[in-house]
Amino acid sequence: MMTRFLPYTLILLLTLSLPVLANRFANVEINATPLADNLYMLTGSGGNMAALVTDSEVILIDAQFAELADKINARLVELSAGKALGTLINTHLHADHVNGNSALKPKRIIAHVNVLKRLSADESFPRSGLPGETFETQLSLNFNGQKVRLEYLPPSHTDGDIIVWFEGKNVVHMGDMMFEGRFLFIDLNNGGSVRGYIANVAYVLDQIDDKTIVVPGHGQLTDKAGLQRFHQMMVTTLAIVEQQQAKGLTNEQIVEAGLGAEWANWHWNFITEQRWINTLLQAEPLTL
Repeated sequence: MMTRFLPYTLILLLTLSLPVLANRFANVEINATPLADNLYMLTGSGGNMAALVTDSEVILIDAQFAELADKINARLVELSAGKALGTLINTHLHADHVNGNSALKPKRIIAHVNVLKRLSADESFPRSGLPGETFETQLSLNFNGQKVRLEYLPPSHTDGDIIVWFEGKNVVHMGDMMFEGRFLFIDLNNGGSVRGYIANVAYVLDQIDDKTIVVPGHGQLTDKAGLQRFHQMMVTTLAIVEQQQAKGLTNEQIVEAGLGAEWANWHWNFITEQRWINTLLQAEPLTL
């Protein structure tokens, strides 16, 4: 295992399959789902995006891949009746959320300060795609009366994750603080934390209501009940692993025992049950 953070290019290779790079995006479509007035969830390939149309510009949450920039911009033009992409907000540093930064050509890019630090350290990342504006805790933006609040969450998925609150619309974009209906990726090499992730999701649950629309970083559009199921999966599977550890089982035995039938359908091609167990095995010791 690497002892320093994974470079941008390696994360990209983890996301893509090299033999099909050339045709990977040929048939990808950018689809838009209305969330509220002038607010949409966009899907394509990579992390779910969100687009807010204002009187003067379009605000986009996350960028997916550079190869999709033309398709993304075309969809934004269609949704906004021709308005230009003004502000791009990155929820964190992973390639399927930032690779399109430069190619989309926004007027400005905003991210947490740790995202800028990590992307700047990777010489392969296009300099024109680096965030030009950063913040540490919270940042409130007002786009002609449409308010967006960016909130940093302590280390969990990475050490630079933010969630995006669309105030007045009861919509939150979780970035990769949620993988809907599936085991999640915690990037321990980029400051991630198992217990931090669980705590952050619990925090968000306390801030929303049953009518809140929750946009996950990956998976289907959901709500508070969906986020609660996701949180319960993490809490329960961590408890299973800790119980096995308390019995004196080795890591290999814990992986072999698995998590049980209840969680079988949370397995997917990137984060298999085995990989999720191995992540849980690296959870920080519980402190009292």
